[in-house]
Amino acid sequence: MSRTPGQGLGFSGSSSRSSKDVSARGARIRVVEAGAGPALLLIHDAVVHSDTFHETIAHLAGSFRVVAPDLPGFGASEKPDPQRYAYGYDAFADSLFDLVAALGLGRISVCGHGMGGGVALTLAAKHPSLVHKLVLVDALVYPDDEHFLDRAARTPIGGALLWRQLMGMALFRKYLHGTVYAGASRIPQGRVESTYASFNAPAARQAAHATIVAKADTRTLVARLPRVTADSLVVWGRDDRLAPVERGRRLARELRGRFEVLECGRCPPAEVPEAFATTLTSFLEAVPSRRQPTARSVQSR
Repeated sequence: MSRTPGQGLGFSGSSSRSSKDVSARGARIRVVEAGAGPALLLIHDAVVHSDTFHETIAHLAGSFRVVAPDLPGFGASEKPDPQRYAYGYDAFADSLFDLVAALGLGRISVCGHGMGGGVALTLAAKHPSLVHKLVLVDALVYPDDEHFLDRAARTPIGGALLWRQLMGMALFRKYLHGTVYAGASRIPQGRVESTYASFNAPAARQAAHATIVAKADTRTLVARLPRVTADSLVVWGRDDRLAPVERGRRLARELRGRFEVLECGRCPPAEVPEAFATTLTSFLEAVPSRRQPTARSVQSR
């Protein structure tokens, strides 16, 4: 049966979820799944976890098999010691490649938010036959104006001490408001507190610190842009205070993809879940265009 873009969005019969643990590239990964249909992998930003997409999943599950993992080191996933797991774009992408194989998803669409956008880009560039469509949401690809706590993380000795031992709730809240939720007018109630509770354990703090240090170097991401063959959509929050809309427009131009601006801050999935899901569904259900560099145009709203 054919379906017009966006049909099936909503909560009725689509919000039932299940979670399971999957071993992927030497780490146990917690995965939330919902819905049925073409597979859609959602990748969260640094420090947070799959709860970023909690409100959006209900809207997407009517049209897709939604798979939302906690990256290694975050949420309910295993938090390996950095000595045995190389936190960063490549390691995360390799783990997700194994996860897709373990779940038998076949060809997938991938949506990454913030740092997760860099992971999604890496996965699409390294495995072009796996990724059908790519969605990057306020993605960290170009060097942004860093939060002072990101810079502090790379300070020898002091950075590790701050993130692994001294980071309290007040400072952590300031970090989330200045990075993941930069410019947000709405953050789901209790989200910051639950994220801190997940972060506030020695192994989790160590993983977060290693990730923050690794994500600062985006040179490999920029170098991989020409290798992406998947049909691409870049989504940006107009009020993103960490990276201006022009960053998103540039990214869409280099990917020869679509560009959409939503009326929110840096975290559209949490701030405007229905509008975000509608934008995703419209793109993912559209017939892919052929990737011809001279024929593609950026669509800006």
